[in-house]
Order: sequence, then structure tokens, then C-alpha cells
Amino acid sequence: MVLKNFIVFEGIDGAGTSTQEEILSRRHEAENFFFTAEPTNLPTGVFLRQMLQGKFPLHAGTAAYLFAADRNEHIYGANGIIANLDNGKIVINDRYIFSSLAYQSIDCGMELPAVLNRNFPLPQILFFFDVEPEVSLRRIKNRGVVEIYEKLDFLKKTTEAYRSIIREYSQIDTGMQIIRIDASQPIEETSRIIWSYIKKIPILKT
Repeated sequence: MVLKNFIVFEGIDGAGTSTQEEILSRRHEAENFFFTAEPTNLPTGVFLRQMLQGKFPLHAGTAAYLFAADRNEHIYGANGIIANLDNGKIVINDRYIFSSLAYQSIDCGMELPAVLNRNFPLPQILFFFDVEPEVSLRRIKNRGVVEIYEKLDFLKKTTEAYRSIIREYSQIDTGMQIIRIDASQPIEETSRIIWSYIKKIPILKT
């Protein structure tokens, strides 16, 4: 199932997804949007962010279950994705099921993340921020905070996993539109491309 007006930004750490969400939030049309991210700011998401910072080492399978639980509440909970869509908002989500399929599959294999995430609805538009891991790692180090997944070897594996996942979804008629973005280009160009698609959403024309 595809959720209308649900838009997802995906890419490895340092690809620029959060930056582009911030740029969108400064547009005068921002009142039409609900901006969110995963892990969420819910208790499950807060715990996951602490795990990502290395405070609570977890078995890879446990992490996969927690990411899925956080996502389930994010979609179906009060003031979640569906609630905001029902209220007429365009939902912009930084990270979604594709990040779980890419990141969690490195340590625990593809089967568990695939099973845990297979019944979640798909976005109307998926923007995949494709960037070489060496470029993303330079950006990460410049911001001064490095999480447990933000190491070159892991980012290389995750990049390949992401690209494979995006290829697979591109070959399936899901109803989801996939836009691949060269995330190594200037921020302004990435922003221009994203807006060229989002501005076509009917809500913004009424």
C-alpha cells in the first residue's frame, strides 16, 4: 500500500537528508508539511538514538525489532504519520523502512529486517540520496559527532545494500515513485530537484 502525500528521504549517514528537510522547513509553504524522522522522538526512538551513540550495545536482531517497533508507533500512533496525512499534511520523513533494510541487514542479515518491515505502507515518493561513503564520512567528521554505524567499512557495505534495495524496488510496480539524487552535488541543486517534484503535489496548488 502507498500512502498519498507521504515522502521519504533515504541515504547513508552524511548524505544530506536532514539538511534537505531543514531547507524545506524554511519555505513559506512549510505550514503544509509535517516534518519527522526515524528514529523518532518517542521513548523507543530516544533509546535507539542512545544505542546509536554507543551507550547501550544491543544484539543486531534486538535493534532490528526496536527500529520496527518505533516505526509502527510512528506510523499508527497519535500525531503519527497517518494522523497527519488525515489532517491534510504532506509528511516528510527522514529515514524509513529502506534504512532498516540497508543498515540492519549488515549485521543480522536481510531476512529479519525484511520480515519486520514488509507490511508497512510505502511512501508516495522516495528520494534516494546516493553518495560515495568517502564523501559522506568527510561530512560526518566535519559535524563533530560520530555514531556507531559511521565508519568507512560499514558505510561502504551500507551503500551497496542501499543501492541493491533501491534497484529491487525500482523493478517492482509498487506505485511508489523513486527519485535517485546525486547527493555529492551542491546542496542548492539537490534542493531544487526535490522541490521540482514536491511542488506538484495537489495540496500545494489549492
